[in-house]
Amino acid sequence: MSAPLYNAEILRLTTAIPHDRRLSDPMASVERRSPICGSRVTVDVNLDADGRVAEVGMLVRACALGQASSALLANHVIGRTPDELAAARDRLTEWLATGEGSAPDWPGLGVFAPALPHTARHPSIRLAFEAAAQAAQAAQHAAAGTMR
Repeated sequence: MSAPLYNAEILRLTTAIPHDRRLSDPMASVERRSPICGSRVTVDVNLDADGRVAEVGMLVRACALGQASSALLANHVIGRTPDELAAARDRLTEWLATGEGSAPDWPGLGVFAPALPHTARHPSIRLAFEAAAQAAQAAQHAAAGTMR
């Protein structure tokens, strides 16, 4: 028997999304939307002098899977580099697309294993990681532009 798509851990994560307020003056901000269900996640990012995420703000208007993914991202995003976020996004995308191997090396992503056969749900799971990676890269480019 397969595990339920909306399990207790996913539902718990929907009630505990950290950094759930937008930043007042972010270095970069990106909104991603799932065309299938209309879920939206906006991520604001500020980087520190070492190019790591120092602050993050989020506006999450998503289904339970999108909310849970946003919570997992937000729980572990501080201190990550843009390259680390891009790698996490790419590994998550690959895992969802192929369904092969173990969950990506980001705490908690294994909770989405029951969603692997439900390809229509994958865009919602990827939203927060896509927005965070894009925002961090944009913040990195903005910071590089101010140092010239």
